[in-house]
Amino acid sequence: MAGVPLHRNRDFVLFQFGQLLSSTGSQVTSIAYPLLVLSLTHSASKAGIVSFARIAPMALCALPAGLAADHWSRRMLMMAADGVRLVTVAGLGTALVVHRITFWAIPPVAFLEGAAATVFAAAQAGAVRAVVPAPQLPGAVGAQSGRDAVVRLVGPPAGGALFGLARALPFLVDAASYTCSLVSLLAMRTPFEQARRPDHAPLPVRVAEGIRFLWAHPFLRTCALLFGLANFLGPGLLLAVVVVGRRQGLSAGAVGGLVAAFGACLLVGSLLSPLVRRRLSVRATLLLELWSWTTCSSYLLWPNVYVLVAGMLPAAVSIPSTDSVVHGLRLALTPDRLLGRAESARSAISLAIAPLGPLVAGVLLTVSGRAAVALFAALALALALWGTLSPSIRAAPALERADTAS
Repeated sequence: MAGVPLHRNRDFVLFQFGQLLSSTGSQVTSIAYPLLVLSLTHSASKAGIVSFARIAPMALCALPAGLAADHWSRRMLMMAADGVRLVTVAGLGTALVVHRITFWAIPPVAFLEGAAATVFAAAQAGAVRAVVPAPQLPGAVGAQSGRDAVVRLVGPPAGGALFGLARALPFLVDAASYTCSLVSLLAMRTPFEQARRPDHAPLPVRVAEGIRFLWAHPFLRTCALLFGLANFLGPGLLLAVVVVGRRQGLSAGAVGGLVAAFGACLLVGSLLSPLVRRRLSVRATLLLELWSWTTCSSYLLWPNVYVLVAGMLPAAVSIPSTDSVVHGLRLALTPDRLLGRAESARSAISLAIAPLGPLVAGVLLTVSGRAAVALFAALALALALWGTLSPSIRAAPALERADTAS
């Protein structure tokens, strides 16, 4: 398999196809959730609560999910996670069809979907590592970023359009997408983990082993902290786009189109990612993304939703290059037996603050769009300065180390 190009790697292609459909469904509902809450309650803060509920499990459930991924069959965990997401989202869609829905029924659905997605993500790292040779991991992560970019381009406008036709449609489409993911997992042949020795150590010891591995590597540790805080920016700013766009009179479809512009630039960035990896060092690639987030401050000078979106687009172009470098190195440098726990430790650190982005944005948007964006712009500047001055980022490993994984 080492000499097979990614596009001819059967299991990798199957996995990408299944996740393309599944991720598209998730992006469809990512805009349908706030649109549904706004249509029911006209409350930006309640829309923020639902977005918070969907993202919060990524931090709360990360460590146990990683422990499970290193202990049980990763394939079975991923299939179980898809099953939970299918049932919960289909249930919400059905409730909307029969017009039996209240606001407080939505956050639990969003939370369960997010918890299942966290379990899936913890096992997914091992699946990618199993089907892709270590030297090809940065390219594989780049392909995944390209897939996500296509999804972000297609999903939000489709979600807005489907919501305009019927409130239940985006959620029923999302449920169908999880069925496609289940089928792709069943069709893959490669085992998702290496042979394991029974580990009888107490649970706290096993969890701590993954945390210690991550913390012992300054570059991996700094990236988890730095880009964890950066994860506060994207969800909060995207919620601001939805709320400000609706306040300025845009239709649901038009708001979806603006969110899709972010996805279009992610797609452009994924196409440019191989060139960026060849031309820029790891440090320069990371700083490119960090400084690009600061352009959202243009909204403070001209408070228009189109200006806000334009200020977010440079970050979208740079994100795929950062992901391919950081994620590729992390997957390659982590031993298989620790991959789930180390990835989950990273997720717990890096995503602990992400759910607060839409929650804080929802509260501040009740005051003004400028107040919300000002906070995000200030944080973006602080992170860019941190990354520029960080010794760990300055001493980042070269991509050539991706083929030295143990």
